[in-house]
Amino acid sequence: MKLQGKTALITGGATGIGYAITATLSAAGCRTAIAGRRQEKLDAAVQSLAGQGAVIAHTVDVSDRDSVAALFRWAQEQLGRIDILVNNAGINVPRRSMAELDPADWDRLLAINATGTYNCIRQALPAMRERRDGLIINISSISGKRAGMLGGVGYNASKFAMTALATSITQEEGRNGIRVCSIFPGEVDTPILANRPVPVSAERRAVILQPQDIADVALMIACLPPRAHVQEVVIKPTVHDYV
Repeated sequence: MKLQGKTALITGGATGIGYAITATLSAAGCRTAIAGRRQEKLDAAVQSLAGQGAVIAHTVDVSDRDSVAALFRWAQEQLGRIDILVNNAGINVPRRSMAELDPADWDRLLAINATGTYNCIRQALPAMRERRDGLIINISSISGKRAGMLGGVGYNASKFAMTALATSITQEEGRNGIRVCSIFPGEVDTPILANRPVPVSAERRAVILQPQDIADVALMIACLPPRAHVQEVVIKPTVHDYV
């Protein structure tokens, strides 16, 4: 129970990487709250994790600042404080090239992936500053380190924005005891693969990263003492044809 007494808020916590992180932190003793857009997915996640400690849930649209503010008010009331914030909410779209990307999809990608992360961090920082302690983990993508055709122009831009945001906050807030870590996964077998332009085969899914791999990295980071700051982690499948 390495995280006994700690608390965490995980966006996009009902499925995929977010669900795996929630389960892993909870099993380590952390009191966790998850947030996402779909109530039915949140309810299912809470029910399936009932044996691993108290997991609570609240809906949120991370691109909406009022919705994010309401989430954080609720989380602080329920948890008392937020020691760990995991920004995992993110999307991609099937039509990804510059020639095909709809401007409305560009706006959605930036609003959820980049601005959504900003909105959540902005809400978390005041209390973390006051305590002079806090850990923020951003689940980014290898597309936030190196733009490639697979991610597409909008997704790549949103993930590069997340990278710059994390670096800037680290420079500003390190003196306040706040650590920001960006995890850059390669291909992971999660529901977001359903939005690939070309379907991903079962054989491919079997050899790429699994959500638990990312959760194990997040747990390692969360268990480090406040003096240790892991700023970036790149994790890729051993077989990586695309990126």
